[in-house]
Amino acid sequence: MNVHAAVGSKPSGLTRPNGAPIRLNTQSFVAIDRHKDTTYEATYRPQALYSRADEGFHANNEAFLLHEVATNLPIYLPDTGPTDFHLHLPPGGFQLVLVTSGMFTFDYDGRFYNVGPGAVMLQSAIVHRQLFYTWSGLSTEENLKTPQTVAPDPISMGYSGKFLEAFITDPTTFPNPTIVGPDQINEDETPRVAWSHPLHDRPADAGFWLQDPLALDALFKPLAAGSSDSLIKSAMPVYVRDIGIEIPSGHLVTGHIVATDPRGHSLLPKSTSATADAASLAKGEVVIYRVIRGTAEFKDSAGKTFELAAGDVVTASKNTISLVGVGENTQVLRLGLLKGMDSLRSWTPTQRDEIDGLAGQIITGRDVRPLRTEGQPVGYLYK
Repeated sequence: MNVHAAVGSKPSGLTRPNGAPIRLNTQSFVAIDRHKDTTYEATYRPQALYSRADEGFHANNEAFLLHEVATNLPIYLPDTGPTDFHLHLPPGGFQLVLVTSGMFTFDYDGRFYNVGPGAVMLQSAIVHRQLFYTWSGLSTEENLKTPQTVAPDPISMGYSGKFLEAFITDPTTFPNPTIVGPDQINEDETPRVAWSHPLHDRPADAGFWLQDPLALDALFKPLAAGSSDSLIKSAMPVYVRDIGIEIPSGHLVTGHIVATDPRGHSLLPKSTSATADAASLAKGEVVIYRVIRGTAEFKDSAGKTFELAAGDVVTASKNTISLVGVGENTQVLRLGLLKGMDSLRSWTPTQRDEIDGLAGQIITGRDVRPLRTEGQPVGYLYK
């Protein structure tokens, strides 16, 4: 993502970020990003349009960025094909991807993955490449209007690829080095290479995470009767999916999806053998809600209510807002930013530029996998 001049090859002082401490905004605040006011920009590459939740980003001390990424051009054009092999180095190694439309193929650390709506990945400073995505063929205006979902179905898989992505801090402030450029890729070998490097800045327990939307741990569960969260008003039963990121993020962020089915249609993959953990929905020094589809109603600490529609985002400090209502056929992503984020520091501009300049020289270990579809877990060479 970043383009900086090449620098010397000695990575002195680069093991950990040494910039300003990252601080969540613990003062009382509520910031709303309305989709009707958003803009889409080809910020980093021509085939992808980015729409940022900037109001929440700035209100929260620019500590955490959530944006939507919408592919907008066919993959077969000269400047829109597979990406190079690269990685992102946000503080804490935190990078979340939630696919909401279309299909993608990724190479992660020598492993090959096809993912569609509802798939969740923590890329966690892993070397990767986006190999393929679907494109609807619609105009830009119509393409940006296609519905998004976390429940895989044939129609949503056929739209252009879209996903929600989140980083700790802004991608322009941390290193994003290219490991193997497009002209150096050997398709017989490079996609099978597992890598390691010492610059990932990941907390204990953190690592790569991929949750399939139809896996047992991804099934939606009904809210427990009698819990405070069970008081969410809805004409339809309310279900919750834990996207499983708290532990693999190193206890930096929790993530859940609160959802309802369309009337008369069972869309969500569910488990009725257990109820959702309501306590986990209360976690977060700062909370972020992003409506993926449908509508959601919130109440602030003064008792004032407000509604969000698809594409809207609200970012708020702890105990300042509550989710009090959801419409039918609604899906809402909830992220809780935890105290562990305050132990992180940002990269300095000098560190960022030096790492980007070193590029593939940061790699300290390589292993060629026998197969791209199975074998050791992603990140097995990391320490």
